[in-house]
Amino acid sequence: MSIDRAQRQRREIKYLIREEEALAVRSYLSSYLEPDEFAAGKPDNSYSVHSLYLDSNRLATYHAATNGERNRFKLRIRYYDDSPWSPVFFEIKRRINEGVVKQRARVQRDAVHSLLSGESPTPAHLFKWNERHWADLLEFWQLVERLQAAPRAHNFYLREAYVNAEASVRVTMDRNIQICPEFGGELGTAIDEGVEVFGSVVVLELKFTDRMPTWLIEMVRGFELKSSGAAKYVQGVALLGEQRVARRRVGFEWGNAVTSTATSAPWLDASAAVRDALGPNRQ
Repeated sequence: MSIDRAQRQRREIKYLIREEEALAVRSYLSSYLEPDEFAAGKPDNSYSVHSLYLDSNRLATYHAATNGERNRFKLRIRYYDDSPWSPVFFEIKRRINEGVVKQRARVQRDAVHSLLSGESPTPAHLFKWNERHWADLLEFWQLVERLQAAPRAHNFYLREAYVNAEASVRVTMDRNIQICPEFGGELGTAIDEGVEVFGSVVVLELKFTDRMPTWLIEMVRGFELKSSGAAKYVQGVALLGEQRVARRRVGFEWGNAVTSTATSAPWLDASAAVRDALGPNRQ
């Protein structure tokens, strides 16, 4: 059976810690976890992460989070460099009660412009055919169309990441977290007119698919860690000011692209059909 390294369904607990605590956590983790495949061999086991967040004109997903809605979601396009040959990832991150469900479609970078302009998704937009990714892309676009969501903010940070062999436990530490308004889809790596979201504080995240292992509980107790909300998009928008991201000033006008003949209804039907074909045990 293949290992879900993306941890599609998981528990997620966040902590804000000082740099000296982060170094101690790194030392502790070395007895239990290995650097993940993208971090291994890099300085401080860290790599760059960029996210382009999509939201409605009235910032519906932002306000769902600030209002504390228990069942909510975020829409983002995640990428790791500016290479035209690298894939990008269209992601829905749902919070359902105390759990997190992450849906992720691997997409061709040169498809981003047409999709953000309102073109209907097609299998050709995927980086490589995958039934699950196709279903997730269709569901992503269902939400985009429902909200008439568009690019709002570009988030960047350096991620130090560790994982166990089964990918059932993943621990990350994020530094240098920045955000700026972004209304286009160029997927650049520069942060213009941005702000630091958490300053010099490190965001520690514990992610696990089953129960938290005993050694991780002992780490939390030993370092006297206190869980804290640390939503990068939400905190970033609060610092930037809603007025800077709430209305599109430049960039794409949603739905004005030359679209396919498909309306929303057929590809919603297609999404349901793919999910049915995958079955409840293949979520």
